[in-house]
Amino acid sequence: MRVIINCAASVDGKIALPSRKQTRISSEDDIARVHRLRAEADAILVGVGTILSDDPKLTVKEKYARGKNPLRVVLDTHLRTPEGAMVLNDMAPTLIFNSLKDGSYGNAELFRCPENNGHVDLNCVLSELERRGIGTLMVEGGSTVIWEFLRQGKADELNIFLGDMVIGGRDSPTVADGRGAQSIEDIVKLEFIEARRMGGGVLLRYRLPS
Repeated sequence: MRVIINCAASVDGKIALPSRKQTRISSEDDIARVHRLRAEADAILVGVGTILSDDPKLTVKEKYARGKNPLRVVLDTHLRTPEGAMVLNDMAPTLIFNSLKDGSYGNAELFRCPENNGHVDLNCVLSELERRGIGTLMVEGGSTVIWEFLRQGKADELNIFLGDMVIGGRDSPTVADGRGAQSIEDIVKLEFIEARRMGGGVLLRYRLPS
């Protein structure tokens, strides 16, 4: 299974305001690129923090791309997804990985995985997605989820769109939060692929060494 992490950040690496309120960072060209990626992916994954702060639909907008809506995957260790969340609508199937139970939750399917350091175990998640025939998984966040995929070496590619802005603030979330590297040995190394100007920003693409 191919795993692509995709996110947008300010020049100083922030992905939202200190309140974690979503703010538009991507240019129109980059938004179109993201929706093309979604249309090409078999599944799109976010953590419950993204659901709580942004309430995304995680679907493909016809304005930008044509194609099927991917399977929506939510990592929600303690089942905090609100009953009225957009990700639970009937526009696409949704699979919620949690540590509590199997079953259903609104229009979503629940799948239980063990916890690993307070998070749903990614080995369990990726194994189940592969079993279901997912060939390409797009990871859109949030910052803790991105860090765990990078830290555990579970991604093949990292795409970051840097917008033409500075958000600042020590409490503003960054691309990769969580515990972060605690030593030089913990730093996640990347291999540069390309830089491409898109509107007022630039798309940076990296691969993770195999």
